[in-house]
Amino acid sequence: MTELIVADHVWTGDAEGTVLSPGVIEVNEGRIVSTAAVTGPRPSGTGVTDLGEAIVMPGLVNSHAHTPMSLMRGVAEGVSLLTMAGFLGTLRSREAHLTPDMVRASVAVSCADMIRHGTTAFADQYFYADQIMPTVVESGLRARIAWGIVELGDDDARARELAATAAFIASSLDDPLVRGWVGPHAFFVDNQPEAIRAEVEMAERFGVGLHAHFSTSSEEDEHCLAEYGRPALAVMKDLGLLELPLILAHCNTLPAEQLPILSGTRATISIIPSVAMVSGAPAAPVREALDAGVNVAIGSDNPCNNTTADLFEEMRTLGKLATFASKVPNQVTSREILAIATVGGHRALDGGPDDGRLVPGAVADLIAIPVDEVYRGPVGAQSLESALVYCTSGASVGSAMVGGRWLMRDRAVGTLDVPAALAQQQRDYDTLLRRMRAAESKRTR
Repeated sequence: MTELIVADHVWTGDAEGTVLSPGVIEVNEGRIVSTAAVTGPRPSGTGVTDLGEAIVMPGLVNSHAHTPMSLMRGVAEGVSLLTMAGFLGTLRSREAHLTPDMVRASVAVSCADMIRHGTTAFADQYFYADQIMPTVVESGLRARIAWGIVELGDDDARARELAATAAFIASSLDDPLVRGWVGPHAFFVDNQPEAIRAEVEMAERFGVGLHAHFSTSSEEDEHCLAEYGRPALAVMKDLGLLELPLILAHCNTLPAEQLPILSGTRATISIIPSVAMVSGAPAAPVREALDAGVNVAIGSDNPCNNTTADLFEEMRTLGKLATFASKVPNQVTSREILAIATVGGHRALDGGPDDGRLVPGAVADLIAIPVDEVYRGPVGAQSLESALVYCTSGASVGSAMVGGRWLMRDRAVGTLDVPAALAQQQRDYDTLLRRMRAAESKRTR
């Protein structure tokens, strides 16, 4: 069924940054058929959704998330989870008591949080992916869910994790929005070359991608230089990883001189500016990656220390951090930042060439923000793109559509029972605390 979406302003996200004021978008079977300026009477009647005084733009893409971890939102304040001590002491000490039945409510909370803040697609990587997927499907979001693999060179663990991953991916092949991916936690650190070769073969066989943490520190390079005499990216290229859709999350310590290895490949560097800042990590080389022709996307990582899933805040932080680190004002422009959060994200998820724009043929993933909640300077003084990046909050998003289906209208998420999920999440965390205290009591006897 065809639907016409009308709004006072439509930011198409095309290469020219076209704004239609007012504009109309024609949607049919989950895709955009046409986008045009309204030159005559404003369309009305059956099949027309008029969003009024709003700015419609492509939905944002969170290219690195861990949805079950909203169960532990905020527990890592003052701790860097990019260090082994912080990871083990704050995160693994809790995850050791996590069970599959404690996943779904927190996934629902995370999905609702993303919808409410303007995210329409995301890439997840965590344990219990089979428990994550049903709730994501229910949410209506577009997603790539990677089964987290940690094998540490153990033959039995490797066989078990690879078999579980294959079964999980096979179960998702028919879903139009949500697909299973391969999720090695980190190359060389806890996934050895034998596992990596098998993961590449699996991704090729199923036609899916891989999602891993990379270059949160220099650990991968140090290992590969000592073992192979070459940096990690060069070894990964030889292993065939760069011939597949590949999300490399964080990339804080990725040397700029290595970026040409990624140029023209299907790999994406997924940056998380807020986590870099709260962890005291270097800023990822965004400007250098863009100049080298590397796809760049943005993510929120886990809610344990980055307590928000608001990608508008991440975009704003990206721009400021890039300038702060380089001492070059406007080092990454507002238009480039918006492209990172839209087109770059869809490319990371192996989407179509026009996905992330409001143009014919692209997926109908879009959001609407009331004009009076975009605190823009006078027209002519500040561009709309600058206002969207630096003067807008995800909390202002009023409506969200994925694949032609409205997931939220008038700030009400319609696909999930959010109060029930929040209540269950609290019960799950209370259970987690009891388990931790019981284990501590047993250790100290």
